[in-house]
Amino acid sequence: MISVQLPDGSKRQFDGPVTVAEVAASIGSGLAKAALAGRVGQGADAKVVDTSYRIEGDTSLAILTDKDADGLEVIRHSTAHLLAYAVKELFPEAQVTIGPVIENGFYYDFSYKRPFTPEDLAAIEAKMTELAKKDEKVERRVLPRDEAVAYFKSLGEHYKAEIIASIPANEDVSLYREGKFEDLCRGPHVPSTGKLKHFKLMKVAGAYWRGDHRNEMLQRVYGTAWATKDELQQYLHMLEEAEKRDHRRLGRELDLFHIDEHSPGTVFWHPKGWTIWQEVEQYMRRVYRENGYQEVKGPQILDKSLWEKTGHWDKYRENMFTTESEKRDYALKPMNCPGHILIFKQGIKSYRELPLRYGEFGQCHRNEPTGGLHGIMRVRGFTQDDGHIFCTEDHIQSEVTAFTTLLQKVYKDFGFTDIIYKLSTRPENRIGTEESWDKAEAALADGLRASGCEFEYLPGEGAFYGPKIEYTLKDALGRPWQCGTIQVDPNMPERLDADFVGEDGARHRPLMLHRAIVGSLERFIGILIEQHAGALPVWLSPVQAVVMSITDDQADYAREVAKTLQKQGLRVESDLRNEKITRKIREHSLQKVPFLLVVGDKEKANGAVAVRARGNQDLGVMPLADFASKIAGDIASRV
Repeated sequence: MISVQLPDGSKRQFDGPVTVAEVAASIGSGLAKAALAGRVGQGADAKVVDTSYRIEGDTSLAILTDKDADGLEVIRHSTAHLLAYAVKELFPEAQVTIGPVIENGFYYDFSYKRPFTPEDLAAIEAKMTELAKKDEKVERRVLPRDEAVAYFKSLGEHYKAEIIASIPANEDVSLYREGKFEDLCRGPHVPSTGKLKHFKLMKVAGAYWRGDHRNEMLQRVYGTAWATKDELQQYLHMLEEAEKRDHRRLGRELDLFHIDEHSPGTVFWHPKGWTIWQEVEQYMRRVYRENGYQEVKGPQILDKSLWEKTGHWDKYRENMFTTESEKRDYALKPMNCPGHILIFKQGIKSYRELPLRYGEFGQCHRNEPTGGLHGIMRVRGFTQDDGHIFCTEDHIQSEVTAFTTLLQKVYKDFGFTDIIYKLSTRPENRIGTEESWDKAEAALADGLRASGCEFEYLPGEGAFYGPKIEYTLKDALGRPWQCGTIQVDPNMPERLDADFVGEDGARHRPLMLHRAIVGSLERFIGILIEQHAGALPVWLSPVQAVVMSITDDQADYAREVAKTLQKQGLRVESDLRNEKITRKIREHSLQKVPFLLVVGDKEKANGAVAVRARGNQDLGVMPLADFASKIAGDIASRV
């Protein structure tokens, strides 16, 4: 007898080996019809398998449907194969290469004699729909490696043959067939193509074979697939909205910044964009000052020997910009932490000074691949709100609690209230004692609980030297952005020989907590622009109000209004052009200015302004002093 335990704790007995599909059928016809795959085993040993997978002994089993995350992954994987099937039907000379699942979808790389056009993409998608409706069975078979190589060579699929040839000779490989198409794959896949209903091809891009620029440029077709029509439509709507909010487009339209080919991966900030930057930086500077951080500043270039001591030279060298002077090798810093340790080491530190908190708006450089650069979100030169806390094990929990509470307030002030908390624990390869790991992980967890946070564990995802917490905010479109972090690190103080004098008069090694709230300021500003679709809160807006005259007769009064507000610290401009007031209003509305102040003869005579708020809201005529009070209140409350 074989016993199969189900997720609800119940067990089913079978006389002999049984497939996942047969187990589903024994539960009910509805589940049998909905089954996409199965998850056999539990915990780290669990694996997702086809519904045709034969269970040979006692185990636990979850039947996966399109309501499960793993089930959706199977749908996307199978849709990638459906894409390749359709391409081969329409373009028989095309060669298939690889087609993995990615976030929210999949892609497949093809070698073909000419670029695919938008018309080709539409035809491929239509063919995919046609093939899916045939509801062809998806079947798996296994071949010895060399036999599989010969098989794909006979089909003219030389890329597949090359992939298989790189597999050890003593291994078998699995192939999946649907209709006339057969592909190399580990699986699992849906039981038949009829399960694939809600998909769309998105775009074509270039991709080098095996990611090597010396190889042939292939065509990468991207697609998305979902469990339901509504989910697909919601995703496409989100992409449409994301396109409107794209910080690169808004950066051009609002004249905030640009990226120039003369310095790829770095940002040229225009006056308006730099105003936003300064508001973010000065806000974070106040956060430092009000929460016990001492601001420091380290050099940009540090000797190679320091990076060798920290381990970065061996593990991170290819991502570092280097230079040489007087036969000494240097590197532009990719991170600020070694510099902070060198500052900590100056002079004798006492246990009474701990925890000691350093903060720096430190500019870092990392040699990111050109293909990975993305506006101001992914750059080579960036500035972090970087902080390091030197402390002991006993300080960890209270520091985590204080940091988490502070982070929540900062995110709320910037307009983010939905935060995901993840605690990464000890990896298999690590340094330190089990006792120190137990204490550090418990302190991080207790620190989160004390801040009222629900969190999830990421087993094995910590660094080799210590656990960490990742803080991920969700934006207005529900997209996650991992910005904040706090990381326990006994390793770097050890490597750079940092110490303090303890209560016992002896030298002790401090722990270092790496922490950041917004992370890269460039990236965070990009997130802010997209979060608010360019319509930044009043306190962050580069121009907070524009005073517009209706005719030349009010020009002097408009200047006086602007000057009065400027003296109160507001960012105000005046528009005195001899243009229709409707045109002025439209132009400044497109620039997403929070308040437009119109002054005519009546406003001039009464010392008032006619106020229009962003979003075409007419707030009516009010005394200038009342408007000044209103905008000051909006700024103070960060609405």
